[in-house]
Amino acid sequence: MISTSLVPRRSFLKSAVALGAIAALPPVARAAAAGKKMPFKISLAQWSLNKRFLKRPGAEPLDNLEFAKIARSVGIDGIEYVNQMFKDKAADQAYLGEMKKRAAGEGVKSLLIMCDGEGNLGAPQEPARAKTVENHLKWLDAAALLGCHSIRVNAASDAKLSADEQAKLAADGLHRLCVEGDKRGQWVVVENHGGLSSNGKWLTQVMKLADHKRVGILPDFGNFYTDRAKSEMYNPYQGLREFMPWVKEGMSAKSYDWDTGAGKFYTEDRREKIEMTLDFERLLRIVLGAGYSGYVGIEYEGSKHSEIDGIKRTKQALDELCALLA
Repeated sequence: MISTSLVPRRSFLKSAVALGAIAALPPVARAAAAGKKMPFKISLAQWSLNKRFLKRPGAEPLDNLEFAKIARSVGIDGIEYVNQMFKDKAADQAYLGEMKKRAAGEGVKSLLIMCDGEGNLGAPQEPARAKTVENHLKWLDAAALLGCHSIRVNAASDAKLSADEQAKLAADGLHRLCVEGDKRGQWVVVENHGGLSSNGKWLTQVMKLADHKRVGILPDFGNFYTDRAKSEMYNPYQGLREFMPWVKEGMSAKSYDWDTGAGKFYTEDRREKIEMTLDFERLLRIVLGAGYSGYVGIEYEGSKHSEIDGIKRTKQALDELCALLA
């Protein structure tokens, strides 16, 4: 016969064990166990490993086809490609098919392709602008084949022209590309990538002028230098607020060095003339306050950690903030 006086003690012990097990879980898992809905998901931008994918001197080389596996190995299920990593494969159906197969095999979603080096969408000359749009079509096709939702482009023009004229030209090129994107079910999103594009008011003006349902912005937390050489920077918190109405399904959580003494959720770029300290909690509160609940992409560019350690450290910060803000 079991003494009834033991039952409460056994129940207490079971509860204590259960609570201990929950407490030992990572922050996101702990929050999920408590029934909280996670406010955002985490993806990985391929640029975080650019030294290895581009086979920079001293870096252990990585093949583009290994990207999905790397993402899964650090617990990430969404990936953002960079066209430079497979520049000569844009129209190679077999190769793209293998990329898609690898991602599916790892249970990873292909989200977008970041496109560079294809010309200026805001080129002053009509033939050059048309050629730039044409150059991007292969990436729209590749994105559609891979199952992505977007290509990321640049709203570059001629810096010798007035800001208003550059905006009109960039908007024209963007509109044309969005017409093509719509045919393929793809968003065409612009990143704040230096120069005028890092000015929140200018880039949102371009969005209005482009006037297409497929146009949008891919905010980058760290790319708010309008002139790096002169250390001129647009307020990143103001810029992010201005960008949020134009965000589609992604954003780049640019990170640098962690654990520098600035604070738990602060990341710092400590390079001379472009010093920047970003408060990830403040940035994410802006993001979530705007109603966004999609992927937040890790894009590590620090120097204190190795690329893979920088990714892990950024994920740790995002995991903890995901649980904190749930």
